[in-house]
Amino acid sequence: MSVALEEIAQKREKGPLRQMVGSQPFWVTIALALICLVMSQVSDVFFTEDNFFNVTRNFAFIGIIAMGMTAVIITGGIDLSVGSIVGLSGIVTGLVLNAGHSLLAGIVAGLLTALFCGLVNGILIAYVRLSSFIVTLGMFGIARSLAQVLSENHMIYEFGPDEKLFFELGGGTIYGFANPFILLIVLIVVFMIVFRYTTWGRWVFALGGNENAARLTGVPVNRMKLSVYMLSALMAGISAVLLVGWQGAAINAMGTGYELRVIASSVIGGADLMGGAGGAYGAFIGAALIEVIRNSLLLAGVDANWEGTFVGLFIVFAVLLSKLRGMRSG
Repeated sequence: MSVALEEIAQKREKGPLRQMVGSQPFWVTIALALICLVMSQVSDVFFTEDNFFNVTRNFAFIGIIAMGMTAVIITGGIDLSVGSIVGLSGIVTGLVLNAGHSLLAGIVAGLLTALFCGLVNGILIAYVRLSSFIVTLGMFGIARSLAQVLSENHMIYEFGPDEKLFFELGGGTIYGFANPFILLIVLIVVFMIVFRYTTWGRWVFALGGNENAARLTGVPVNRMKLSVYMLSALMAGISAVLLVGWQGAAINAMGTGYELRVIASSVIGGADLMGGAGGAYGAFIGAALIEVIRNSLLLAGVDANWEGTFVGLFIVFAVLLSKLRGMRSG
């Protein structure tokens, strides 16, 4: 508790401006702005309206999942199953719609599927005390396998009577912005408020800061762990529904590799893998940076296979920066 009080006192002494300059999301924002500035000189296409639309829409799917992943990482956990949950939820949504049910039924089925995966993860981690890495790695394989079994390795591209509305949901726009991007902006605001001003948000940080101390001060540790893994899965389910609506097809490989990009977004944006640090804006700006890097490589004519190298370097740099900040503060 004394450590927490010292940290609060240090933050008050720093002031808002020094806190902002000392935060990782601030420097990621600067890096993103510099990349955009360089690309504006390298490519005539980069700052066009169409490219801006594509970039914001593409990273919105990752950014939505990163909101939930950030909560998990703040508690000191990890969720490797989000990519496979996207695949499973997308297939279930597609199958329900393909069977002629309403759009609402399809969305509810997809989200409940995701929540069930999160429930299993949460129970095993919080109440059975298994490692989050092992549990979510297991769900990673199970969810992907179930997606393949349920789809029978077939693509689903007919979505019943509400097909047009479903496509509009994932692929439509509001005032020129893609619907998934609009939802991401709304979620950022919601998560920022929740993290900063609600008891749940404070408990998430308390859990990641010191689990034993949190338990002694009355934080319902097990219920909090269960809630963050269900939240992470729910965000993956929401992203899956929008993704199928945008692509116009559900395939069991959907979401493959998303777990790395989502974790990278959170970590680059300042989430500490040891727990206790992170935020909604950081997850957003981290997802934006990764997509801009990918887009810049394509526009610059660089082989897209280099994307993983650049993202990996940014992850290592982000963790190194976080460690240096931790050493400097104490």
